[in-house]
Amino acid sequence: MQKPAATRHASPRAIFDEHESAVRTYCRKFPAVFSRALGHRIWDEEGREYIDFLSGAGALNYGHNHPVIKRQVIEYLEQDGITHSMDMHTQAKRDFMQALVDVILKPRKLDYRIQFTGPTGSNAVEGALKIVRKVTGRASVIAFTNGFHGMSLGALAATGTAMKRAGAGLPLAHVTRMPFDGYFGEGRDTLEYVEALLDDPGSGVELPAAFILETVQGEGGVIAASTGWLQRLQALARRKGILLIVDDIQAGCGRTGTFFSFEEAGLSPDVVTLSKSIGGMGLPMALVLVKRELDVQQPGEHSGTFRGNNLAFVAARAALSFWADPLFEKELQLRCALVDERLRGIARQEGAKGCTPRGRGLLRGLTWADPGVAGRVSQAAFQRGLIAETSGAHGHVLKVMPPLTIDVEALQKGLDLLADAIQAAHATV
Repeated sequence: MQKPAATRHASPRAIFDEHESAVRTYCRKFPAVFSRALGHRIWDEEGREYIDFLSGAGALNYGHNHPVIKRQVIEYLEQDGITHSMDMHTQAKRDFMQALVDVILKPRKLDYRIQFTGPTGSNAVEGALKIVRKVTGRASVIAFTNGFHGMSLGALAATGTAMKRAGAGLPLAHVTRMPFDGYFGEGRDTLEYVEALLDDPGSGVELPAAFILETVQGEGGVIAASTGWLQRLQALARRKGILLIVDDIQAGCGRTGTFFSFEEAGLSPDVVTLSKSIGGMGLPMALVLVKRELDVQQPGEHSGTFRGNNLAFVAARAALSFWADPLFEKELQLRCALVDERLRGIARQEGAKGCTPRGRGLLRGLTWADPGVAGRVSQAAFQRGLIAETSGAHGHVLKVMPPLTIDVEALQKGLDLLADAIQAAHATV
């Protein structure tokens, strides 16, 4: 059949360039038309293969189309399973909730109610902010420098990046910004600063409803808070009657080596937000975990048409089955150690170029004294068949986020491509 005249001679990307909004970003960095993906690999329509170290910005922790997850979703559809249910009870939802409680929460001695929100991380953050404000009766929250919590107005108010905040087009209020761990450099204790302001009635800083933070700041530049800093922050929150929200949307679901990013520090947050990989295979889903005594919202105070995505429930339950096997986490820890060793080796080889590894687990980054290096490395990597994005307010951090399930051989190959891209990026200057 002959193609319509209007598109017969168009380039592969013409429809996007002509009709898609200018707000798009990732396609500008990785200008290909992708057609197929499996595991850690993704192919464009010309048949070129790439290793994916982007992982859907954390939405594809288990890789593309994992066969175990995919089979469950296909079988559910073939049986005419319910796909959309608002917040009505369904078998798929019940099965997911039971798996979350039995596989994740109970073994970690965590007792949370599960609130399903609209399917984005931003919506989960909005729900969390509503909860802490209602519980405490206070409007203000404390968020941290370089934090990223979403693009809707409440979540954006808690976000640090100036460019993203400017898109709101109006003042963003009721958030006090405090310095994250390490913000003032080594040897400067940012938490002493926070504590001094909260203890001083003359500081002008209101007692907030909550602290909201990522334990590892993904979009903010792969900045990991130390265990001690996190523990002291929780202690400060308890002492002052401030609730603690951990935004685990990107750092959660195994990305830092344990299911929750706060496990290593032994935290017990009052509220936890999850999205991205909680949907199993990139299917939209988000939820808020809230301590039982804080579950005070009335029916309908926070809702959303698509909070009942049953395909995501099915995929998420299948993904949680991996965590029921202790071997899964052990193998994950081995991959984390391998990436840590390789990135430290790359940093040593870079020598005087001031290359520093960042992050934890498989949420890692590299930054250089020259902030332009990361962007050049990302482009050189893409040319060599590796997809790796940048992060940070200046795009100065090269982000390394392979799937948790990537095999060791492929992981090594991806890191080899990264090392080659770094050398190529230096050669282009």
